[in-house]
Amino acid sequence: MKDTYTIAVVHGDGIGPEVARAAVAVLQAGVQAGTLRFVDYPAGADHFLKTGDSFPAASFEGCRTADAILHGAAGIPGVVHPDGTEAGLDFTLTLRFKLDLFANVRPIKLYKGVPSPLGRPGPIDYVIVRENSEGLYAARGAGALLREEVAVDTLVQTRKGVERIVRFAFELARTRNGSPKDGRRRVTCCDKANVLRTYAFFRAVFDEVAKEYPDIEAEHVLVDAMTVHLVNKPTHFDVIVTENMFGDIISDLGAATVGGMGMAPSEEVGDGIGFFQASHGSAPDIAGKGLANPYGTILASILMLRRLDQRHRDSRLKLGADRIEAAVCAGLEDPALRTRDIGGVAPTNQVVDALLKRL
Repeated sequence: MKDTYTIAVVHGDGIGPEVARAAVAVLQAGVQAGTLRFVDYPAGADHFLKTGDSFPAASFEGCRTADAILHGAAGIPGVVHPDGTEAGLDFTLTLRFKLDLFANVRPIKLYKGVPSPLGRPGPIDYVIVRENSEGLYAARGAGALLREEVAVDTLVQTRKGVERIVRFAFELARTRNGSPKDGRRRVTCCDKANVLRTYAFFRAVFDEVAKEYPDIEAEHVLVDAMTVHLVNKPTHFDVIVTENMFGDIISDLGAATVGGMGMAPSEEVGDGIGFFQASHGSAPDIAGKGLANPYGTILASILMLRRLDQRHRDSRLKLGADRIEAAVCAGLEDPALRTRDIGGVAPTNQVVDALLKRL
């Protein structure tokens, strides 16, 4: 337990500053005064346009030494480095690899009052655990383009990388209440083991680790079948573990079933610091119009409090997380406090003001 926890806040681009400000305001109202200290750092595409540097060294150092990192959103279409890569992505990718944030955790939960395109699918409440440092995305910047005719990227899986992400998923399952459908604690391995050796290796290591957790049910689902199951039987799942690119894809699909990207928080964690943000992008088309959905970033801030409490055993953090989550649940049940992406018309500030009053 610490007296004060330093939170590095990077507002980013587009609607990033709007949702980051919303989350900070809610955290300040929901957590005991003096518990959290917020420090702003610049990074992103907008900062790149102003200075030529998308992630200053001072910002990285501030993030590295903080207790947690809270982020708004990154990227502006067309703002790229000379090699064509997006300037805004430097921030997230640098943190992932330099801080070894190997686990990308995406809760997929349908809150009461939020419409789902699936109609009335029942209680959706599962977590996608995405390996965050290997897989196909490990080839970023290292692929080959030959004579403008052939392009090659390499999919990388290591035993260490697969073992630790699978073990992370099983440990997470032990803390949950199981599948909403049958109450069984279950970890599902999502792969393409029937076609590619890399995924067959991922599955083999998964099976080895699963033997250490006889109390948790283990199963396999091929990624193409998974896209069907997340639509047809989402209540079956508890924890899903998968490779980097597959996790990127199916977590967006899962988010669509629970109200969209504005309702999808994300945490990226390793053995130390954590990085927290909503899963959505910077949405520059609505930036500054007061239309952004702040719930995703506020839900990410709840994940941040719970992760800090897990590390430091601080009742102030747990109480704050519980209070903010209760306010969010109450807000979402009120049709007047839903933004347009989840079936309402409430502007960002109306949602935030109402949450602050509840807190």
